[in-house]
Amino acid sequence: MCGGAGTRLDIPTEKPLVDVGGTPMIDRVLDALAASGITTRCAAVSPQTPATHRHLDRRDDVTVLETPGDGYVADLQTALSDRTTPVMTLAADLPLLAGSLLDRIRTAYTGGSMTVVVPAVIKRHLGVSVASATVVDGQAPTGVNIVVPGETDATDRQTYVSYDIRLAVNVNRVRDREIAEAIACE
Repeated sequence: MCGGAGTRLDIPTEKPLVDVGGTPMIDRVLDALAASGITTRCAAVSPQTPATHRHLDRRDDVTVLETPGDGYVADLQTALSDRTTPVMTLAADLPLLAGSLLDRIRTAYTGGSMTVVVPAVIKRHLGVSVASATVVDGQAPTGVNIVVPGETDATDRQTYVSYDIRLAVNVNRVRDREIAEAIACE
C-alpha cells in the first residue's frame, strides 16, 4: 500500500519515495519482497502519489494498481477487489523489512486474516511514533497483514506478535525517519 501523501513528514516528497539510507522506502519494501518467497508483487497507488506511480512504472517486478485515494481501508478494498486468495499487505512506510522476516510471518500463517503487531513498549523504547488509538492490549499494528478478501468473520483472525524492531519502525514523522536511518546504517 503506497497511496499516502505523508503530510505528517512535512517534506515535499511523496511518502513512499522518502529516502531512508539513500533508497526510497517503496524500493526497500519491494526489495524485501523480492528477497522473500513471495512471487507476486503489486503496489496500490492513489491520486495522491503520482510520482510514486511513475517511479513504480519503471520497475518490472511489480504490478501497479490504481486506487481512488479514499483512505487506507477503501483503497485496500479496491486493491483486493479481484483477489480470491489470501494476500499479504505491507505499508510502504516500513523501510527496515527483510525477506527472511516476511517469510517468517508467512510460515506462521495458518488461515483466515492475520494482523502482525509489536509490543507498543518496543516502539516507545525506540522513540518512534505510536498512535495510542491503535494500541490494543499493549500491542501496536505494524502495517503488515494477511487479508482474506471478502472475509467478514472476525473470529477467524489471527494476531502474530513479533519482537523484531524492523517491524516497529513505521516512518510517519521526521523523527521516525531519523531513527530508521540510524538502524538501517548499523
